[in-house]
Amino acid sequence: MITSYMRTFSSFWRRLLRCVLPTVAAIACLFVADANAQAYPSRPIRVMVPFSPGGGTDILARIMSVKMSEALGQNYLIDNRPGASGQIGTEIVARAAPDGYTILHVDTSLVSNPSIYKNMRYDAVKDFTPISLHASGPVVLIVHPSAPAKTLQELIALGRKQKLQYGSAGAGSTPHLTGERLLKLMAKLDVTHIPYSSAAPAMLATAAGQIPVGLTAMPPTVPLIKSGKIRGIAVTSPQRMPSLPEVGTVAEQGFPGYEDYTWIGFFAPAGTPKAIVITLNAEVAKVIAMPDVKERLAVLGFDPVPNNVDQFTTYIREEVTKWAKVIKDSGARVD
Repeated sequence: MITSYMRTFSSFWRRLLRCVLPTVAAIACLFVADANAQAYPSRPIRVMVPFSPGGGTDILARIMSVKMSEALGQNYLIDNRPGASGQIGTEIVARAAPDGYTILHVDTSLVSNPSIYKNMRYDAVKDFTPISLHASGPVVLIVHPSAPAKTLQELIALGRKQKLQYGSAGAGSTPHLTGERLLKLMAKLDVTHIPYSSAAPAMLATAAGQIPVGLTAMPPTVPLIKSGKIRGIAVTSPQRMPSLPEVGTVAEQGFPGYEDYTWIGFFAPAGTPKAIVITLNAEVAKVIAMPDVKERLAVLGFDPVPNNVDQFTTYIREEVTKWAKVIKDSGARVD
């Protein structure tokens, strides 16, 4: 009888342990994850910029780097990996460990590339966790100083007489899609897009007269416009930019209500602990609110955009839909 009782007692505890141990293990994992998140960061953070140095995304990343290093107490290391309109560097982050030590600093190409390229090696929505929108700024349309066009309408008139080429920071970038939307769909011009690896080479090709028209984010263009090495034709903001008051808006040059923006934001690999994402979001918000950072962004034609994780996630989904329509209507395609 005692032996039978012991067998029953032992069987009871085995069943109980089978039920309880997974729960205990799960709770322990939560405590470990929370402890890791609270200790974050404990080593340097690699910030992937999937474009060449000198473009708008790179410039803004470097403005943030010192401030973020100070705020987080760890080195904040910029890693430029250009190629395939940002896809090479972006894929590295998509495949990185979701631990907060590899993050992506990227522009609108993240949400437009899926509609431009047929064979993507990552999912722009499912493979990333949005951290924070960083800043946004208008696109500027530029020409070589020798070009006969000094206004947008003069450029359109020129484009009706001869086929124009325009350069941008790459297929799927906001400047590329602005060219498709404004010049092809709205102005009805027959234009050819020339993609470059980032804004800097597109701007320099325009300054050298290698291409007649360039469309880029504002940061690299402002000094060259001021020095007369390139001519600003139009900006895509609703009002003229304080850093380029002499350059008229698209809206005031025949297209009322027109506006387009290049936005730049931070992303982590999907599965990154929420506590880490919230920590990074909070630190980005603090840095972009600093007066000296806001001043540097303003000089470059960018505005800081404070936002929380949920707001940025919703915005990304809206941007995917918006640019997919522009790409479909214009027929823009790379492969």
